[in-house]
Amino acid sequence: MAERSSVNQPKPVRWVGTSKEDLSGFPEETRRRVGGALWEAQIGRKAPYAKPLKGFGDAGVLEVVDDFDGDTFRTVYTVRFANAVYVLHAFQKKSKRGIATPKAELDLIDQRLKRAKEDYEQWSKSEKPKSR
Repeated sequence: MAERSSVNQPKPVRWVGTSKEDLSGFPEETRRRVGGALWEAQIGRKAPYAKPLKGFGDAGVLEVVDDFDGDTFRTVYTVRFANAVYVLHAFQKKSKRGIATPKAELDLIDQRLKRAKEDYEQWSKSEKPKSR
């Protein structure tokens, strides 16, 4: 059996802003669900419960929504970059009016997506493939 090449290795998860700390404050069951979606993204698949976030043009920005004990938790990540998964935002939705993501949260996601792009450009330059 052939050895796994680096092409088949899971993509690393990179965190933008306070997303990792924010997610760590979620209930354990919600963290597990988000972790499952991130793992699927790392291996090039999409969890069935991850949905494209409206307003970002394509399916490259995804959202996991989890209702737990009467609260709604959302985690947004992007798979737009070839060699990494970026977690852009994790938050508890406070508003009880409708399911739409509040504009302030969408603005923050947009800012963090731009930061992720800048980070990816810098990171991918430093992660040059090693010759064998």
